Amino acid sequence: MAAKHLKIRPLEDRVVVQPMEAEERTAGGIVLPDSAKEKPQRGHVVALGPGKLLESGQRATMSLAIGDEVIYGKYSGSEIEVDGHDVKILRESDILAKIQS
Repeated sequence: MAAKHLKIRPLEDRVVVQPMEAEERTAGGIVLPDSAKEKPQRGHVVALGPGKLLESGQRATMSLAIGDEVIYGKYSGSEIEVDGHDVKILRESDILAKIQS
């Protein structure tokens, strides 16, 4: 996880995820060209916001932690480059699942 110490702090309930590399081979061993690779939908959490501000004035607790491996929607979030690393900024609600180790 190379983007571990990015100089970015997401706001509210946003999460910064470093996408995992796309598979270069199929299960059968066929090498895929760049144009045929699927967008990765898995990644590692590298930064978290403080949580959504509730009507009571308190912050909601984030259900993720830095280092968690997650699955997110294919077209969700915004792709940006920070400190030379490609990352996605998503809302916590855009994350579909957390991978249990």
